[in-house]
Amino acid sequence: MRIASLGAGRMGRGVAVVFAYAGHDVAVVDFKERPQADFDRIAHDATVEIEGIFHTLARIGLMDDSDVAILMKRVRIVPARHAAEAFGNSDYIFEALPEVLDLKRDALARASALAAKDTIIASTTSTILVDDMADAVVNPGRFLNAHWLNPAFLVPLVELSPGARTRPETTAAIKSMLEGIGKAPVVCAARPGYIVPRIQGMAMNEAARMVEEGVATAEEIDKAIIYGFGFRFAILGLLEFIDWGGGDILYHTSRYMTGALGNDRYAAPDIIERNMAEGRIGLKTRQGFLNYDGLDVDAYREKRLSAFADSLRRLGLARKPVL
Repeated sequence: MRIASLGAGRMGRGVAVVFAYAGHDVAVVDFKERPQADFDRIAHDATVEIEGIFHTLARIGLMDDSDVAILMKRVRIVPARHAAEAFGNSDYIFEALPEVLDLKRDALARASALAAKDTIIASTTSTILVDDMADAVVNPGRFLNAHWLNPAFLVPLVELSPGARTRPETTAAIKSMLEGIGKAPVVCAARPGYIVPRIQGMAMNEAARMVEEGVATAEEIDKAIIYGFGFRFAILGLLEFIDWGGGDILYHTSRYMTGALGNDRYAAPDIIERNMAEGRIGLKTRQGFLNYDGLDVDAYREKRLSAFADSLRRLGLARKPVL
């Protein structure tokens, strides 16, 4: 499999690390026409950064330092004058340019015209909707957004956001490919914020607001997130956790918080009350956001609790009882 990164900046370099690590050749294309000396500087910086990431991965035990040279042979930094060859021979192209719509549209139009007709093209944008770029792409049925979370070479999640013109087989193909290199892709609608940035943005703003209100220090809030919120949600999904405790608990808690803090941002959405009316409370009714019919609930709970215990051991916080 051959990969091209449209753009030689931070995200493009991250894409190169991911795919070279997974055994694939990657062309990192600096798509802007520039003097040779300027390209040489960019190519040098990109090479140094990519190689440095591989050395870091070796230091933290994910590979051997002797492997770095092998992986670097899979990566080449390509100037704009050789873009036609790079894009024309690629199975996947990942656009990784700055978050400027006109810049992305122009580059996608030119790159897609150089690519083979069946090459899948994905934008790594964190903010721009796929449908705002799709009509610039030659054969837009092969185009979608693929949002990586930094550091892309470590975080498994990739959020795939197909647009109105994206063919289902395009989404299926890139999802399968990403799973094949060890990623955990999810598919979401073309809405602002994908999944994680939308939830994360609200959580980060609330944490900052709590510092502003004097609820706790920044250090105490971060400690609470690491050892509470983050500890829990490394094992349970948010909606799974609602089901675990019961949607009725969230409903009543949300009503109290809304009244106590005088702000509707804590109000539960209509779907919570609707689920309650339909008896979809969660584990206790075997229906919630997820379906638990046929599930051995005791075994399920024990499996999750075992995962929590593993996390405690990794944190060095697991203790034997005091006898």
